[in-house]
Amino acid sequence: MTSTTILRRAGIVAALAAAGALALAGCSGGGTPAAGAAKPTLSGKATTISVTFWGGDARVQKTQEAIAAFEKKYPNITVKPQYTDWNGYWDQLATATAGGDMPDVVQMDELYLASYGNRGALYDLNKLNVDMTHVAASARDTGKVNGAQYADPIGVAVYAIVANKDLFDKYGVALPDDKTWTWDDYAKVADELTQKSGGAIHGTDQIGGFDAGSAKYWARSDGGELFGKDDKVTLNPKSLAKMWQFELDLQKSGGMLSSSAITESFGAGISGNSLATNKVAMGVAYNTQLTALAKSSGQNLVLLQPPAPKGVHPNSYKPSMYWSVSAKTKHPAEAAAFVDYLLNDADAAKILLTERGVPANDKTRALIKDALAPTDQAAIAYQESVTPGKAPLVTPNGASTIETILQRYTQQVFAGQQKPLDAAKAFIAELQGEIDSAQ
Repeated sequence: MTSTTILRRAGIVAALAAAGALALAGCSGGGTPAAGAAKPTLSGKATTISVTFWGGDARVQKTQEAIAAFEKKYPNITVKPQYTDWNGYWDQLATATAGGDMPDVVQMDELYLASYGNRGALYDLNKLNVDMTHVAASARDTGKVNGAQYADPIGVAVYAIVANKDLFDKYGVALPDDKTWTWDDYAKVADELTQKSGGAIHGTDQIGGFDAGSAKYWARSDGGELFGKDDKVTLNPKSLAKMWQFELDLQKSGGMLSSSAITESFGAGISGNSLATNKVAMGVAYNTQLTALAKSSGQNLVLLQPPAPKGVHPNSYKPSMYWSVSAKTKHPAEAAAFVDYLLNDADAAKILLTERGVPANDKTRALIKDALAPTDQAAIAYQESVTPGKAPLVTPNGASTIETILQRYTQQVFAGQQKPLDAAKAFIAELQGEIDSAQ
């Protein structure tokens, strides 16, 4: 899944969350061995394993090519793929899991990792032969729940400011120094772009409130976190209120799109939003969105690091998706061999490229870099230039609707229906209530 999907899926998540939680309630602990037990080894016998994933035609084709290459390397192992689009994936997986028929290998998402991991549905990959030594700890840790490595991050992304250099040049505005700038500097640049264009464009689209990544970034900028231990929402309401107030002030000055235009931009998706249609010169995105945005805009787009306090590293790796292994698999060694192949094998890397995001594996990422489009190469270069902070805790069970809730409060703040701090407190209380209800 690209980070475009990360930003657009919240409405679907809301519809599926209840069904998924109910189905998962029937899960019990599976086949993960006790600590100290020997890791399962390949039997050498003819074995069939199943793998399930969501995605479109391109992902299906590339995954089937990777499966064929794996089966050539392991001729005694047959892999049977199951796939659907995002809309139906989680209903199908929850039903299969509740019935004790979860596929051996599962494409997993961060929003649901804790739900499946805490209910004993997933194997601890530390107890299998899956080599993660080439995945940075700050990326690898995004697949941990309560210390268990329930998931292997396939691809990762980091938060970025996308700047349209062509528009900067057209209106005579210098690109800022993204190593030293502040949010005040950002606002000045945005206002200057609007003014020098005579209102033909706005300086920036929204920079937060429509995705969980923005809440995490502003929380971490103030030294906090969105989630803490024991499934608690630890976001300081003042951090969220500060983000919203910054946007309100920038809308008032004209540097940012109006509330209605922001809503229209968000609803248009990656190919039709204000960055893609050159109505603004800046906006937030994940680095992996650069290629899609550049293709739609036809402009020279560059990635800048978001403003951050000196000495603070609020950015973090966002896993595009993971591979997990069912705790009830009858073939844990074979399932692990397939996951390890997808993560580490050079042939698999050359087939899959960035279809599931920029590889989290440092070695395979370097291997494929020269085969990628210039914008994909730029996305990788940006990612490697970012110093991420420690991995944030996985989204707790019950919080999968976070983006739906956040968007609603953002709309209320933009419409003047709630003050930023009041809305922030209400958002936190509602999200915590969702988590508590799911326990």
